Amino acid sequence: MEKNWWKEAVVYQIYPRSFMDSNGDGIGDIQGIISKLDHLKELGIDVLWLSPIYQSPNDDNGYDISNYRDIMNEFGTMKDFDLLLSEAHNRGIKIMLDLVVNHSSDEHPWFIEAKKSKDNPYRDYYIWRPAKNDGSLPNNWGACFGGSVWEYEENTNEYYLHLFSKKQPDLNWENPKLRQEVYDLMNFWLEKGVDGFRMDVINFISKVDGLPDGQMKEGYEFGDGWQYFLNGPKIHDYLQEMNKKVLSNYDTITVGEMPGATIEDAKLYTGKDRNELQMVFHFEHVSVGDGPYWKWTPVEWKLTELKEIFSRWQYGLKEDGWNSLYWSNHDQPRAVSRFGCDDLEFRTVSAKMLATCLHLHQGTPYIYQGEEIGMTNVKFENVEDYQDIETLNAYQDYVKTGKLTHEQMMKGIHERSRDNARTPVQWTNEPNAGFTTGVPWIKVNPNYREINAENVKKDPNSIFHYYKKLIQLRKKNDIIVYGTFDILMEGNEQIYAFTRTLNEEKLVIVCNFTSENPVFKLPSDIKFTNQELLISNYEVDPRSQVNEIVLRPYEARVYRLR
Repeated sequence: MEKNWWKEAVVYQIYPRSFMDSNGDGIGDIQGIISKLDHLKELGIDVLWLSPIYQSPNDDNGYDISNYRDIMNEFGTMKDFDLLLSEAHNRGIKIMLDLVVNHSSDEHPWFIEAKKSKDNPYRDYYIWRPAKNDGSLPNNWGACFGGSVWEYEENTNEYYLHLFSKKQPDLNWENPKLRQEVYDLMNFWLEKGVDGFRMDVINFISKVDGLPDGQMKEGYEFGDGWQYFLNGPKIHDYLQEMNKKVLSNYDTITVGEMPGATIEDAKLYTGKDRNELQMVFHFEHVSVGDGPYWKWTPVEWKLTELKEIFSRWQYGLKEDGWNSLYWSNHDQPRAVSRFGCDDLEFRTVSAKMLATCLHLHQGTPYIYQGEEIGMTNVKFENVEDYQDIETLNAYQDYVKTGKLTHEQMMKGIHERSRDNARTPVQWTNEPNAGFTTGVPWIKVNPNYREINAENVKKDPNSIFHYYKKLIQLRKKNDIIVYGTFDILMEGNEQIYAFTRTLNEEKLVIVCNFTSENPVFKLPSDIKFTNQELLISNYEVDPRSQVNEIVLRPYEARVYRLR
């Protein structure tokens, strides 16, 4: 297998608004990130992915961009960003920016111009349609944040398309001028020294001609338009053109966020001779346990479902393409609350188990801010304490229409709201968790007195030090990056076990996803003459054998067999 630095890298995602505030205005900023670079260097990460830092009215926390070449006022200045770039590079850390080009903000100069008249030169940068003959909306699609995808614009008597908020009009990728604008702004940042891009919903940029009505489902007000903008007809043309005009000229890391992408899609997006992207983020594993109303009505999920998804992607991309590995990000709840156990007794061991399981798969691992200190979901009692547009709109949609009661909706919000990931990083046990001297833009999780970076760094057995060890193992052992994957005990609902193999060497990874004591038995066809325990989240008797292990709650072990 071809070796690449981005396959060997470990990426850390920063949500700047919630990471560290340097000036007491309650909002994280670039100087705050600079002040914590040594924390990240100590952790051992190679790449920092920053959620959007560009100028934005913040309808969707920066994913609505009004100027792609300037820094959000609340985050600082371009001078601050240049300093961050050089300080990160001095520590051997690369910077990956968030590229949001399915849509812009409605406050972007392009859109302000486009609204003026139908023959404005910028009109065709966006997607406009008149009403149907009967006066109804151009089609029946529902937007990702609720309501219709169409917003009426009085001045020209037409509607514009927005797959997300009405303040996020979709860009028209059919227009070669628009595409060139995107490539120009990518070059602007790469010339500055940025090392790559995570591309927001990039598989939405090609829409089916004619934008036909979607299928209506019972209980829903709007049609399902996904099939008409997901992995659309020209998506590969656009990405190959982007690669040719921009990415191929630099040594970058690229990952496309791609809801609904299958393994077959991913092979096309990431195959080494395809000249598109290096990795995709798919959503299959983070969708386990979705109920009748999506994530807002979560149901029990089975470990076999999770294993089936992970192993299918591992096998699917083993010859061509590459996996991205993540448990959580700015759009997902906290990993330990979602897939582990966040009560006092098992939080630390289960967070270490999840880290072991993820980082020992083949692919590039992504750590979300706070994951390395074991941050958990938050349970705000009042819906008013939530800030996320998706959460607030969903509350209106489901509760006001009587689909869900207030209690049912709050349960869904507590488990799955995006704001679970967006509460400020817990640095110390001082007021506001040491995140800010002011009033934080969103409340801090009350458990910051126990769970904070200062505490975990002092404790040699903490989650933080465990992550450091995992990352170092990856740097020293090619087998963790390049070894082939094979699942063990496929049908077991308690144990997730698999092997990684490279030449004469084999790793056996055993993870207990429960608070019980299941027994792991090594298959008899795995032969070896010596064994070595590489890492475990409990003290282990050095004489213990890999052949049969009675696992403790949420226990994880990795053995090297030769």
